[in-house]
Amino acid sequence: MIGGRRCSEAARRLRRRPDTLELSVLDGQPMETELQEDNERTPTTGAGNGNESGTEAVEASCSASSKRTRWFQFARSSKNRRKRLRCDEDEEVVQQDRRNSDVEGSRRACLAQPEGMNIGSSTQTIATPLMVGDSFYSLAPGGGNPSAHKSDDQELYKQRDPSVASESKSVPSMRRLSQIRRRRSSYYFSENERRIRANDKEFNAQFKYHNNYIKTSKYSLFTFLPFNLLEQFQRLANFYFLCLLVLQLIPAISSLTPVTTAIPLIGVLTLTAVKDAYDDIQRHISDSQVNNRKSKTLRNGKLVEAKWSEVQVGDVIRLDNNQFVAADTLLLSTSEPNGLCFIETAELDGETNLKAKQCLTETIELGDRHDLLWNFNGEIICERPNNLLNKFDGTLIWRGQRFALDNEKILLRGCVLRNTQWCYGVVVFAGVDTKLMQNSGKTQFKSTGVDRLLNFIIIGIVLFLVSICALFAIGCAIWEGLIGQHFQLYLPWEHIIPKDYIPTGATVIGLLVFFSYAIVLNTVVPISLYVSVEVIRFVQSFLINWDEEMYYPTTNTYAKARTTTLNEELGQIQYIFSDKTGTLTQNIMTFNKCSINGRSYGDVIDLRTGELVEITEALQSVDFSANPHHESDFRWYDRSLLDAVRSDEEHSHVFFRLLALCHTVMAETVDGKLEYQAQSPDEAALVSAARNFGFVFRTRTPNSITIEVMGQTEEYELLNILDFNNVRKRMSVILRRGDSMVLYCKGADNVIYDRLHGGQEDLKARTQDHLNKFAGEGLRTLALAERRLTEQYYNDWRSRQQEAALSMDSREQKLNAIYEEIESEMQLVGVTAIEDKLQDGVPKSIANLQNAGIKIWVLTGDKQETAINIGYSCQLLTDELADVFIVDGNSVEEVEKQLRQFKESIKIYNRFRPGGFDAFDRLNSDSNMDPLSVTMTQTSAFMQETNLPPTPPPPPAISVVTFRWDEKNKDNKGGPDSAECNDLFGDEKGSDDGGTASIVVDENTGFALVVNGHSLVHCLSPELENKFLDIASQCKAVICCRVTPLQKALVVELIKRAKNAVTLAIGDGANDVSMIKAAHIGVGISGQEGLQAVLSSDYSIAQFRYLERLLLVHGRWSYYRMCKFLRYFFYKNFAFTLCHCWYSLFCGFSAQTVFDPMFISVYNLFYTSLPVLALGVFEQDVSDKNSLEFPRLYTPGLKSELFNIREFIYSVLHGAFTSLVLFLIPYGVYKDGVSANGFIVSDHMTLGAVVATILIVDNTAQISLYTSYWTVVNHVTIWGSLVWYFVLDYFYNYVIGGPYVGSLTQAMKDLTFWVTMLITVMALVAPVLAYKFYLLDVHPSLSDKIRQKSLKKIHSRASSDVRRTASSRRGRRSVRSGYAFAHQEGFGRLITSGKIMHKLPQDFAFPLGLGTKKTQVLHNNLNSADGPNSKTNNVTGQHMVNNNTNMRQNQNQNHSSMADITADGRGHGGDDGRGSGGSDDMSPRAPCQDLDTINL
Repeated sequence: MIGGRRCSEAARRLRRRPDTLELSVLDGQPMETELQEDNERTPTTGAGNGNESGTEAVEASCSASSKRTRWFQFARSSKNRRKRLRCDEDEEVVQQDRRNSDVEGSRRACLAQPEGMNIGSSTQTIATPLMVGDSFYSLAPGGGNPSAHKSDDQELYKQRDPSVASESKSVPSMRRLSQIRRRRSSYYFSENERRIRANDKEFNAQFKYHNNYIKTSKYSLFTFLPFNLLEQFQRLANFYFLCLLVLQLIPAISSLTPVTTAIPLIGVLTLTAVKDAYDDIQRHISDSQVNNRKSKTLRNGKLVEAKWSEVQVGDVIRLDNNQFVAADTLLLSTSEPNGLCFIETAELDGETNLKAKQCLTETIELGDRHDLLWNFNGEIICERPNNLLNKFDGTLIWRGQRFALDNEKILLRGCVLRNTQWCYGVVVFAGVDTKLMQNSGKTQFKSTGVDRLLNFIIIGIVLFLVSICALFAIGCAIWEGLIGQHFQLYLPWEHIIPKDYIPTGATVIGLLVFFSYAIVLNTVVPISLYVSVEVIRFVQSFLINWDEEMYYPTTNTYAKARTTTLNEELGQIQYIFSDKTGTLTQNIMTFNKCSINGRSYGDVIDLRTGELVEITEALQSVDFSANPHHESDFRWYDRSLLDAVRSDEEHSHVFFRLLALCHTVMAETVDGKLEYQAQSPDEAALVSAARNFGFVFRTRTPNSITIEVMGQTEEYELLNILDFNNVRKRMSVILRRGDSMVLYCKGADNVIYDRLHGGQEDLKARTQDHLNKFAGEGLRTLALAERRLTEQYYNDWRSRQQEAALSMDSREQKLNAIYEEIESEMQLVGVTAIEDKLQDGVPKSIANLQNAGIKIWVLTGDKQETAINIGYSCQLLTDELADVFIVDGNSVEEVEKQLRQFKESIKIYNRFRPGGFDAFDRLNSDSNMDPLSVTMTQTSAFMQETNLPPTPPPPPAISVVTFRWDEKNKDNKGGPDSAECNDLFGDEKGSDDGGTASIVVDENTGFALVVNGHSLVHCLSPELENKFLDIASQCKAVICCRVTPLQKALVVELIKRAKNAVTLAIGDGANDVSMIKAAHIGVGISGQEGLQAVLSSDYSIAQFRYLERLLLVHGRWSYYRMCKFLRYFFYKNFAFTLCHCWYSLFCGFSAQTVFDPMFISVYNLFYTSLPVLALGVFEQDVSDKNSLEFPRLYTPGLKSELFNIREFIYSVLHGAFTSLVLFLIPYGVYKDGVSANGFIVSDHMTLGAVVATILIVDNTAQISLYTSYWTVVNHVTIWGSLVWYFVLDYFYNYVIGGPYVGSLTQAMKDLTFWVTMLITVMALVAPVLAYKFYLLDVHPSLSDKIRQKSLKKIHSRASSDVRRTASSRRGRRSVRSGYAFAHQEGFGRLITSGKIMHKLPQDFAFPLGLGTKKTQVLHNNLNSADGPNSKTNNVTGQHMVNNNTNMRQNQNQNHSSMADITADGRGHGGDDGRGSGGSDDMSPRAPCQDLDTINL
C-alpha cells in the first residue's frame, strides 16, 4: 500500500493462509523476520497544489483539496501503522515459537489445492499436490527435503494418539498454538463459510454450532403463563374486556358489578390457555420422541449409543440399513463397493425411488475400523446452513490435500438408508441447521376469516359505543345544567361533584356518565360471544372426530381435528395445494395392461356378451403358481397373455425378454428369495411383470446379464447401456448372445415412434390406438422397440462412440448424435401400461371439489411427465382442456417469453370464447338455427409456431356452447342460486314465447399450467410474479413439479398475499410440513411417510377422499352454523342493549338501566346462551348426502356471503328495530297505567320486568324461525330456556330477595300484559316471516330448492354443471401421450463401470459402455411439427398445438393412427378450422365426436 510499510513475504502468506501458521508452530518452522519497507510517498492532487506561481484565487480554491489530501494521508498512515504493528506481532509470535521449539530441522508442509477452482465449486474430486519449490503454501523460501514431509494431518493437528507421542510438540508450542488460533480465528473464519474438524470438539466448540436438539414447542413450564396471556391479550376482544373490567372496578362510574365481566373473561382465558397447553404438550412429546432416538456415535475410539440430541457437529456416526439419518452428514465409508450407498428421500422431496450416494475414494479405506475413523481428523470448509436440498459446496482438507465436496457425498437428515448394511459419516449440520429443518418453516398463528372480520366489527362497535356514550354524556351535562340542578334534593349529586359552580359540576357528571354508559352498553359485544364461539368450535371438532364416514378401517384411523379454532375456515377454502406422492397416490406401481404386436392385453371380456368386465377385487386373477419365482401379490386378470407366453408365441417372448434385459435393476438373494432393488418403481414393476410371466432376471455383472426364460438360463453379454435422461426420454441396452447382436430400447411413445423404420404403419396405428386408450385410463405408458445389429456395423459405431466419449469439445452433443444413429430404424415391439395406483375415490373427490369452485394445485417433487400423468389419472387434467401450458425455461428471459406466449393464447381464447358477442352474431346471422336448442362446436388451432409469419388469431380449439331460450333471467340474490337451480331442477314456469338467450358454457374447457421447479424460481421473482399469477389464476388446474419444500411454502404464501385467498395445504410427509404451516388450513394424511405432516397439521385424515367430506360437509356446516350463530347473536344483543338508549331519552341520560342488573348479568349466560349454542352446533340446511351430491352448495362460503359487513348491518338494524318496538309499545301501554284493581303500574320496575319478559319471548320466537334442523337438543334448549327464565326470575326475587320482587307477578295478573306481549311479538315476527316467504318464493337459494324437493320426495335429474360424475371420464380414449418414467440418469454408468457391483469379476472380457450426462438441449422433436405431416389429421379441423408442450404436440404428428389411416388419400379438413363433421370411418378420438354437449 502506498504510504505504509510492507510485511514480509512470510507474514503476508500467514495472513492469507492462517492454517500454515499453525503448521509452523507445530513443526517449529523458521520464518523470515525481516520487514521490507518502502519509502512513504504522499500522493499529489491535480489542482495545482504544488504550483508556486499560482494566483491567490487558485490557492484559495485548492486549500480545501489540500485539507482532504492531508486527511486521506493521515488515515492511510494510521492504517499502515496498525498493519505494521500486526505484522510485528505476528513476527514476534513466530520467533517465540522458534525459540521454544523442541524439533530440530525444518519440514515443509505442502497442501493440495485444486488449480483454477474455488472451494467446492466442482463436483469432481481433485487433489493436486503443490510444487515443492516456490509454492504459495510453502512456509519458508528455502528448499527443504520433500521426503521429510509427513502428509498425515494427525501429526500436524492431533496429539492424543499414543503412537505419535514421540513426535508430539512441546507444551509451550501447543499453548502458543491455542493462542494463535484464538487470535487468528477472525482471519480464517468467514461469515460465508463453515469450518468443522472431525473428532475435535474443542475446535468446533469455538464456533458455537447448534447441537442436534430439536424444539418445535412454544412454551416452557415457566414461560407458559406470561407468554400465553400476552398472546391472548393481543386479541382485540380480550384487551377490550380487560379495559371494561378495570372500569367496573371504579364505584363512581360503574352501575354493574365487575363480577359480570370478570368471570366470563377468566373463563375464556382459562379455556384458551388449557387448549394451548394441550397443543404444546403434544409438541413437547413429539420433540422428545425425536430427540431421544438412538444413534451410534464414535466416542474415544469406541462406538456408543447416544441420543440424537447429543450428536454434535464433527461427530462420526454409524448408520445401519433402514435407519433414519440423524443429521446432515458427510459420507466417509460404506459397506458397498466403491463407497456407494442408497437412500430414500421421501421425507425431503416425496420421492420413493432410491438415490445413490458415493463417498470420496480416499476415505473408502477407513471402512468400519473404529481406530482409523477415530483418528480421522479432516477439516471441512463448507457453505453456511441453507435450505437448498440439491446443492452443497465444500472442501475437505486431509493429509495435506484438498478434496472437493458436493451434494453426492452428503446424507441429509430425514433420509433413510436403504440396501446398504452400514455407513459412516461425519456430522456437518445438526439440529436447526440441517436442510430439513431449514425447509420446515415457522409455525404461524392462524386465525379464521370470521375472526378477522369480528376484530374489524369490534373496532366499529367500539367507535359506535364511544360516539353514543359521548352523545349521551353531552346530553346528560346539558340536562343536569338546565334541569337536574333543581332536583338535588331528590337526586343529590355525588360528593366528588363540585356544587359551587353548576357548569363545572354538570361537565363532571357528563364525564362520569360517559364511562357509565360504556359499561352499560358493553353487552352489545359481551364476553359470552367469545365463550360461545369457542364452545361451538370445540363441539364441532368432536363431530369431525366422531364421523364414521371418515374412518379408515385398514389402519384403524379416524379423522382428527388437531385444532379447535379453524373449523368454519374449512367452509371458505378457495385454493387447495396438494402433494402427489402418498397424498393422491398409494406409492404402488402395478403392471396393468400392455400391447404386443398390435394386440391389447389386460382387459377381461365376457365371452357370452362380448362386453368388458370391470376388474374388482372379487374377480379371480390368473394363477402363476406354476412359476417357482412368481410373486404372490402380483395380480393379472387376462389369461390370454399367459397362454401366448406358454405357447412360445414369438412376439410375447420378445416383449418380456426386452423387459427382463433393458433396465438397471439390481438383483440379490435374501433368505433364499430373489429380490430386486430398482432405482425407480416403474422399472421394478416392469421387471416384476416379466418375472411372473416366466422371464426372470437373475443377476448381472458389469459386462453380462443373466435371465431365466421358462426355466432355461440365458446369459447375455452387455456391450453398452445408453442411459436414460430427461432429454432423451429413453434408455437402451446393446446385447450379444452367440452370433446375434440386438439393441433393446424403451421410452416415451413419441420418441420411439420417431425412430422406427418404415413399413409398420398398420402396427403403429393399432398400437397408437392402444396407447390412446391406456392414456385415457390414466396409465403410464412406455413404448418398446428393438433393432438387430451386425458385427461390422456395431464395431464401426463403437469406435466412433469411444472417440466422441473422449472428445474434449461438445462431448454431450457428439454422444447424443452417436446414440441417435444407432437408436434408429427400430422395430416396434409393443407398449406397457403401468398404473400408479391412486387412492380410492381421488378422481371423484377432485371433480367435486373443483365443481364446488375450489382451485386445486398439485405441488410435487416428482418429474414433469409423472406429475402430468397423475394429473390425468386423478382428472385434475382432462382431455377436454383447451391446452396444457408447460413452463420449463431455465432463465428469466425464457420463462418470461413462455408466460407472454401463454397470455396471448388465453387472450385469443377469450376473444372467441363462447358467450361473447361473436356467438350472438352467429346466432342472428344463421336463419336456419333452431331457437330452442342451438349447439355450436368450434375447433381450430390458436397456437402457432413462433417462426411462422403472424396471422390473424383463429378461434379456440375446443369449446361447446348451448343457447337456451328461457324466461327473463331473474336476479340472483345470495350467489349461485337461480341459474344453477334452473339447470338442476328445470324451469318450472317455462316460457311459451321465448325470451332472452342464456348461454351454458362447458365447464371442462379451459387451461392448465405445469411449472418446473427451476422455472418456478423465476416465476416467484418480483419481476415475473404478477405475470405468473395472472396466467395461473385463469387456469383450472396448476401442477408444480420438481419443487423443494420451501418452494411449496413460497407458492402458498404468494397466493395468500396476492390473491387474499383462503388456502388449504394437504400432504403426508416431512417435505410437506412447510407448506402445511404456511397455509390457512393444514391437513396431514396419516400415510406411510411418518407422522411429521400430521404433527404439524390442523386436521388429519387417513385418505385424500375424506377431504371432500371434510370440506363439503363439515366445513360447509361449520361455516353455515357459525354465520347463522353470529347473525342471531348480534341481533339479540343489539335488541337487548339498545333498549337502554331509548330509555335514556326519558331518564335524563343518567345511565339508568331499564332492566334489573341481575337480568343484565345473566341474560347472555342463562337465558339465551343454550338455544344459540344448539343452533351453532346442530344446525344444517341440507343433509350431508345432499352436500356431497350438489357441490355448488359450497359456493357461498367462497364469497363470504353468509356473514359479512352487509349481513352484520342487517342484524344491527333488525336488532335496533326490535329494541325500539320492545320499548315503545310497553312504554306507551304502561305510561300512566292503572290496573283493574286501581294499582299504579307505571313504575320503572314493572316496565323493566315487562320489557325483559317480552324480550325473552321474542328471542324464543326468532330463534325458532332461524332453526332449519330440529333435534331433541334444540327443542329442550329453546323451550327450556323460556321456562327457565320464569323459574329463575321467581327464585331470584322471592327466594334470594331481589329488588324487583313482585313486579313481574303483578303484571302477569293483568290482561294488559298478555295483550301487550302478543301485539309486540306479532309486530316483530310478522316482518321476518313475510321476508322469508318472499325470498323462498321469489329468490329461492339452492339449499331451499333441495329441501323442497326432498320434502316432496321428487328425484330430479342432475345436470353436468351442478353435479359431475368423475368416474364417467375413466376409460375414454385420448390422443395425449401417457408417458411417465421416474428413472434418473447415472445408474447405467454405475453398472457398466462395475462400481455398483458387490462382487467384481477378475477381469472384464468385454469393453464397457459409456452413459451420457444430462444435457439442457431440448429434444429435436420440437421441430418436427414443421414437416408435411404436422398438419391436422382430423376432418373437423386442426388440433390446438402448444409449441412448448412436447407431449401434446406429438399427438398431431405422424404418430397418430388417424394420420396412418387417412394416408391413402382421404381429404383433410379445411384450414379455416370449420370442418365438415366427423364420420364413422374416421378416428374414434376426433374431438367433435368426443365432446359432451348440453341440450336442455
